[in-house]
Amino acid sequence: MRQLRGRPALSTVLALSFSLLLAGVAPLGAAPPSSAATPIGVAQARATQDGSTATVRGYVVGQPISSGTVVTSGFPTDYALALADAPGETDTEDMLYVQIPSGFRADFGLASNPGRMGQLLDVTGTLTTYFSRPGLKNGSAFAVVDGGDDGGDGGGSDPGGDEPAGYYDAADGLTGNALKSALHGIIDDHAELSYSTVWTALRETDEDPNDSSNVIELYTGTSISKDDNGGNVGDWNREHTWAKSHGDFGTSAGPGTDLHHLRPSDVQVNSTRGNKDFDEGGSSVSGCGGCYTDADSFEPPDRVKGDVARMLFYMAVRYEGDDGVDLELNDAVSSGSAPWHGRISVLLDWHASDPVSATERRRNEIIYTDWQGNRNPFIDHPEWAGQIW
Repeated sequence: MRQLRGRPALSTVLALSFSLLLAGVAPLGAAPPSSAATPIGVAQARATQDGSTATVRGYVVGQPISSGTVVTSGFPTDYALALADAPGETDTEDMLYVQIPSGFRADFGLASNPGRMGQLLDVTGTLTTYFSRPGLKNGSAFAVVDGGDDGGDGGGSDPGGDEPAGYYDAADGLTGNALKSALHGIIDDHAELSYSTVWTALRETDEDPNDSSNVIELYTGTSISKDDNGGNVGDWNREHTWAKSHGDFGTSAGPGTDLHHLRPSDVQVNSTRGNKDFDEGGSSVSGCGGCYTDADSFEPPDRVKGDVARMLFYMAVRYEGDDGVDLELNDAVSSGSAPWHGRISVLLDWHASDPVSATERRRNEIIYTDWQGNRNPFIDHPEWAGQIW
């Protein structure tokens, strides 16, 4: 067959095009790949549910858990979020339900990153129904607009990403007792709960993110039904991380009901811990892997050692005498009924070895927004512990 001068044979064109396709390059004569899509708004995305791919820009306003329900706290999972054109939107008819693929859940799931609420995101994916409502699925890209905080867990990096703007302004640049005093002034004014209300609050603050009918026990890590609370074997009860006898405040409103140190705990493990100070060593505790105890101290598992330390740091700053009790940390394990708790040297080591987790950040946010109106500064700013003690 005769070839036209200056043009390759058809077989040559087809072979070259096939080779280019395999290499991911546009074949001869094909249009060049388009540039990144211009983001569209939520309203347009809701109106374009045709299976096309688009980048949608919107504010995170909650997590859909059913077709007509979007929650704004106590997020049960990392699997979904809702976007809207306005940051304060509450009408689900103006929201886009977004599926979060597994590869993006650690950084954008709301159970792990409650600080995502209110952020402006660009999300690329398929415009199609989700939860039987206008949605976006099969996401291939999630990005914070304008270079905002990435909000990921990051092994303890940026643990203060959720704090309200200006909340800690009075503590800026301070160290030592001056810093402790300033932080006390910031966190001491808050709602005080009754001891019976603590049951209800813990069902939210310590909810199992993978099972909304359960809570997670502090020391054992066990997921247990929210309804299995009480004083019987196998129940969970209200553990005072700062032992209530250390200062003799009991269950009175204030130190005895402060959610920042109250956690669900297995009844028997809680009894074993009793009012002991925290230290390392001893015999293993039945039913609590990684727990050890001796006559005067208790050691929790590695995964919550930092949690314990930061709860005690909070208590030593929050209660400075103006509530009838002045709590202080010391380096002993024989505090008895004195308003002291130890060992501070061990707690500081635990604070460093077990950085702030997404679970702590989520809990801190729920206590602040839903219950008490104050925060644990050592979750938001872990560096302050070493500047005070």
